[in-house]
Amino acid sequence: MIDQDLFAEEVPLAHQSAIARPDCLARDRDSVLAPGHLGELTRYLPVELVDAVLEENRVVEHRRRLLPSRVGVYFVLAMSLFPALGYLRVWDKLTAGPAGLGVARPSEKALRCLRRRMGPAPFKALFEVVAGPLAQPTTPGVCYRRWRTVAFDGCASVKVPDSERNRTWLGRIQTQWGLAGYPVLRLMTLCETGTRGLLGAVFGPTAEYETAYARRLLPLVNADMLVLADRGFDGDAFLSDIAATGAQFVIRVGAHRRPAVLALLTDGSYLTRLGGLKVRVIDAMITMTADNGQVLRERYRIATTLLDPRSDPAETLVRLYHERWEIESAYYALRHTLQNGRVLRSQDRTGLEQELWAQLIVYQLLRTAMVDAVESRPGTDPDRASFTIALETARDQIVLVGTTTGEGAHDALVATIGLAVLGGLLPARRPRTSARSAKIGRTRYAHGSADPRPRQPKTITSLAVTLRPAPRTPPLPSDGHENQRKAVAGSGSTRTGLRNRVLQLMAAEPERSWRPREASTALGIQNHASFASQMTMWANEGLLKKIAYGTYTLADAWKQTTLTSMDSA
Repeated sequence: MIDQDLFAEEVPLAHQSAIARPDCLARDRDSVLAPGHLGELTRYLPVELVDAVLEENRVVEHRRRLLPSRVGVYFVLAMSLFPALGYLRVWDKLTAGPAGLGVARPSEKALRCLRRRMGPAPFKALFEVVAGPLAQPTTPGVCYRRWRTVAFDGCASVKVPDSERNRTWLGRIQTQWGLAGYPVLRLMTLCETGTRGLLGAVFGPTAEYETAYARRLLPLVNADMLVLADRGFDGDAFLSDIAATGAQFVIRVGAHRRPAVLALLTDGSYLTRLGGLKVRVIDAMITMTADNGQVLRERYRIATTLLDPRSDPAETLVRLYHERWEIESAYYALRHTLQNGRVLRSQDRTGLEQELWAQLIVYQLLRTAMVDAVESRPGTDPDRASFTIALETARDQIVLVGTTTGEGAHDALVATIGLAVLGGLLPARRPRTSARSAKIGRTRYAHGSADPRPRQPKTITSLAVTLRPAPRTPPLPSDGHENQRKAVAGSGSTRTGLRNRVLQLMAAEPERSWRPREASTALGIQNHASFASQMTMWANEGLLKKIAYGTYTLADAWKQTTLTSMDSA
């Protein structure tokens, strides 16, 4: 085993007290500061917390060193703030502010050994401490009714160096033009949409699907949350897992799904069951008019556990779903503003994990400072806070720490970063639209997107939500079962769907058992064998209950509410 103190360097006695207490927020202006700091962001990640996490993960050095683990934590975090700089330039940033400190300048090898000595575990633990909801429930845009809105989504554009060890872990990405130049990580986060702060994160190879990563974050979801997600998370099992946490959800489902109608609601939405879970389905057409006169239409089908159309109108939920896009803005800030789209530094899995956890920590600290700033001015929407201003101010404060900060300034609710954010609040967000396309600076391939939306962002001048009526069968007459069956059999519209016709037929006599030939005859279907296969499929889906060979009845869950019982709700 390699001794952890192998690369240790003796510390001059004149510097031991400074390194033993590298609190960059020391109250004594004459205190000598060590490189163990992160500028003004240290107030959100104090040295006491860092020391506790290092001790818990058993990576505290055994004797006083020139590069103690505490300094190493702040150094790795500073690397995320300065992704374009090498090790020594980052170290120079950390030691530029405290005048007269005289800290020795280590070699790049010593800094590499420092990273290797710590590993990724303390950084993961630190992220778990700082991650979580950032804003108060009363902050604008944070909650819908009593639920805090959060969103799942993944990002598969985190590029890593094309080294053999990275390829062994992550593999290579096959594109339509060949192998991609760099391996990539899949990052999955749970984001608070009102502030774009992170509640949790996991990452790994792209071979594992998004929902597998999202399931690891489900313990962070609770009954006080409303989950938003796109069509990639509409699987029956995953929706049931979300509901099991006690949280509500508003999730877009794929257009290929045609759920059976359990009950029609007054606003045009309907109740159904997805994997045994009762949900409400809203089918809407969104019509947008851009400032260039272009009219765009897109169909949305949304599933939600908010079943009452009186307290949660369909149009309100359709507009609420748009908040899911806040997590895309969070990824943009993380990948393109903080990291400037650069490839990560590390050549192996251990270094990549450490580096990415450090990026997530820095991102969360910046969001925390931004939320503190906007909440000091009641009624201010966190969307108006500029991530770029917060980032650049934090970078400046690392260099200026100990030279421009007065006594007691760091005890104020809003410090330099917050004041800069408040001084540069963005205007209220305007609705706009544009085509989704890869931002590639130079490519020999012509743009072939079929997206009808404009290439350049255009302001939306009007937006209308039109609810599409649910598949509906004719009302059942009340003058005998024979007339009921004839009414359903005469409904031959392809829009209605055979499945809904069968359900309504069987709902007319919910306790009756049906053989496939009886049902197909009542519906006027000639191909009895094919219809029998469909009844078997519906039984597997939980719509019907097979009580004997070739004999079916309506499933218990579907007997509780007939198709038309909710029309008067």
